[in-house]
Amino acid sequence: MAKLNVNPTRMELQRLKARLTTAQKGHKLLKDKTDEMVRRFLALIKENHKLRKQVEAEFSIALKGFMLCSAVSSPAIIEEAVAMPSTSITLQTSYSNIMGVKVPKLEIGQSKGSIYPYSFVQVSAELDDALARLTEFLPKLFYLSEVEKACNMLADEIQKTRRRVNALEYVVIPEIEETIRFIKMKLDENERAATIRLIKVKNMIQSQEQ
Repeated sequence: MAKLNVNPTRMELQRLKARLTTAQKGHKLLKDKTDEMVRRFLALIKENHKLRKQVEAEFSIALKGFMLCSAVSSPAIIEEAVAMPSTSITLQTSYSNIMGVKVPKLEIGQSKGSIYPYSFVQVSAELDDALARLTEFLPKLFYLSEVEKACNMLADEIQKTRRRVNALEYVVIPEIEETIRFIKMKLDENERAATIRLIKVKNMIQSQEQ
């Protein structure tokens, strides 16, 4: 295992011990954060799967309504009927915080008025039903996009956090621990060498006194 390039002194030993404690605390916090983000991510994935199935089913029914309408009325009549919408929607964006990740929130507002911008005698009832279904599931479609974006952002953050956790667990902390062992070994060697020198000096003094 590689070690850090430092001087084997007691001051450096104390500094590395403090750094090791900080790294271990940071590793635990990041690991706990990763676990919680994974839990939130799995919950959002389930929500996304459920919403996607609902939106796709409702959208399929709405498209069938348009197909039935096109079988009864000509494309030119349908295009003319929906060319000038009578209502409009507003979209307000904000953010919510999920474990430090800012994910978008979408709020939809719809202006008052009829959703049918045409005379009912112009087209068949199938177009009315298709427009009604599209209007009803539009908020659900925006909510689906919100959940999918949150899933993507959380997945990216989980990957980044895991890289930090792995770097601390397999690189930073082992290097610090190896360096601490090296410094302790050097300090012990220096202490033994100093003890031996003292013993030799003592023996020399005693031999001279005799």
